[in-house]
Amino acid sequence: MNKLKVKLLLFLILLGHSLSAQIQLTLDESITLAVDSSLQAFRAKNEYQSAYWAYRTFKAGRLPSLSLRTTPLQYRRDFTRRYDSNENIDVYRQQQSLYTYGNLSLSQNFDLTGGTFFIDSELGYMRNFGENAYSQFSSVPLRIGYSQALFGFNSFKWEKKIEPLKYQKAARQFLYAQEEISETVIRYFFSLAMAQMEYDLAADNVASSDTLYRIGQERHKIASISQSDLLTLKLEAVNARNSLKNAEINLKRAMFSFVSYLNLDKETPVALQLPNRPEDVEIAPEEALQYAREYNPDFLAYKQELLEAEREVDRTKKSSNFDASLSASIGFNQVAADFQGAYRKPLQQDVISLGLTIPLVDWGVRKGRANMARNTLNVTKISIQQKELSLEQDVLMTVNDFNAQQGLISSAEEAMELATMAYNVTKERFIIGKADLNSLTLSLNRQNSAQRNYLSALQNYWLSYYKLRKLTLYDFATREELKVKN
Repeated sequence: MNKLKVKLLLFLILLGHSLSAQIQLTLDESITLAVDSSLQAFRAKNEYQSAYWAYRTFKAGRLPSLSLRTTPLQYRRDFTRRYDSNENIDVYRQQQSLYTYGNLSLSQNFDLTGGTFFIDSELGYMRNFGENAYSQFSSVPLRIGYSQALFGFNSFKWEKKIEPLKYQKAARQFLYAQEEISETVIRYFFSLAMAQMEYDLAADNVASSDTLYRIGQERHKIASISQSDLLTLKLEAVNARNSLKNAEINLKRAMFSFVSYLNLDKETPVALQLPNRPEDVEIAPEEALQYAREYNPDFLAYKQELLEAEREVDRTKKSSNFDASLSASIGFNQVAADFQGAYRKPLQQDVISLGLTIPLVDWGVRKGRANMARNTLNVTKISIQQKELSLEQDVLMTVNDFNAQQGLISSAEEAMELATMAYNVTKERFIIGKADLNSLTLSLNRQNSAQRNYLSALQNYWLSYYKLRKLTLYDFATREELKVKN
């Protein structure tokens, strides 16, 4: 259901509430409202948005970045220590200077090697005041360079593997959360439906008990039933009224829980429309297992967990060896007393830097960290295998439950129809004096039990169906993969 239909449904609910009329809600409409407006839905949406912007940040980090580093103004007037070569001594001399600097740089990370390319340009100005006052401009019109860790840990490569996976997992986790909301609202829906049914049964029982008691009084006058049976009928009428009061309390509680979960006004009157008996849908276990492996966010979480453990092994392994870094740049620079001169006939500037970091003695710290990371990776692999087996078993059991529930609904529906017919017949026989009170009570209990069993079977069917949707993120009715709707 799209946003327009959701808003229309909410409008009709508010309109019905303002007119003090009951609002009819089907199971599908209740699920739609919960997925759109419940507090649990708001939380799931915000968690997804957080993951979305984290992924956007990652993508932006892969693009060229333009930065400006500058010292707009630096003025100094102080005494500083200088070496006097004529006297071979250090002396304090007064210094007064003005300095400004700016660097405009364009850089690009290279994921494959973990290095960084850059192009920059800079300009500096310095002026000294005093007896030997002078000014200088220093410029680098253009410089191109590259820096690279030769044997070190490449964080860019691992981010490229993990970050898209994290976002994909977050998107599927959002769908998973929506299906969890559907499961929860189904429980609230049928809890309210059960409470409504119990209330209706209690109300019918009150009416029936009063009627039977009046009939019993007439039959007692002609000695058709005993005093004991008449008192039993009166007791049944009293108990029926007490049961009705308890059923009313339970109905109000169930109604409050239902409308609260949908994030509706607590005084909104709601009447439920039970779903029809579902059509037979046979789902093959292998098919459901295939969709679960492909779409379930837990499988992506296991893959992410494995990649992060492998990343830590790579990090500790690289840090236990010697490290070397290379930085090279080529460009032009010039120094002059005026601005134009700083850009006239610039000289070539070449810079090559090689750095080495060699661990000599660390008492086995780096080696210990590397071994710990490898052991953690092995434990992670075993743990993931166990989790995958458990999840696959849950999928197969849910499929079997779902397929079995369809047959149970048919049996429960047939039992309810038979129990109702049997009660009506027994009631008529009791009225004409051909059935005793025990038979009538037993028949009534069987009818009530059959109605409860049918509603329970209907609830279990829809819970199994939506649990299967949650585990597979697949709609078996439309034969489509569940996707995030923008």
